[in-house]
Amino acid sequence: MPAFFREKFFSSEKKIAFSLQLFYTVPMEEKNELPIKTYQFKFTPLMIAVISVGILLCAACFALTTWQFLGFLSGDITSAYEWMKYVLLYFTSVFLAILLSGLLIRSRYIVTDKLLITQFGIVKSKYPIRKIRSVCLLNGSKKLNLYFDDFKTKYMTIVVKEDWYDEFVQTLISRNESIEFDFSSAEDEMNGKKKK
Repeated sequence: MPAFFREKFFSSEKKIAFSLQLFYTVPMEEKNELPIKTYQFKFTPLMIAVISVGILLCAACFALTTWQFLGFLSGDITSAYEWMKYVLLYFTSVFLAILLSGLLIRSRYIVTDKLLITQFGIVKSKYPIRKIRSVCLLNGSKKLNLYFDDFKTKYMTIVVKEDWYDEFVQTLISRNESIEFDFSSAEDEMNGKKKK
């Protein structure tokens, strides 16, 4: 490499100036991320009872399958049909027990910077917070409804403890200040039902 070329383009002063210039010209992103908030889904006592009965039935199915499987092992164990039957029964009872337990334990609403995530067991749905148009508290039925600009998702009812309504609404508004808050009385709800 010729000396004039090396001095012109690769001198140590040029490298320092270039690296300092690069350091100060790169835009630095400020991360003002709000904390992720989680709100547990509020099941009715009837739903808790139904899910609990389902889990107990899965446990009973598992125990009954084990009892029948032990009887099968003492007899003719060459039947491929019987082996498949027990594998399928074990798999079904364990899968349903996990599904129902997950539904009871991991049903919640998660509010991130840009998304409202609903999680019911293993099922997750994501909704952009920027598409939420308004939040309405229905005093008659004690429900909190979210209304969307989206044609696909017109509204969603939030089912959390009533004590968390204010915090939930404030969390959404802090992430999208254009969300309007409204409430309706029991009379407004009755008039709305009569019009339909």
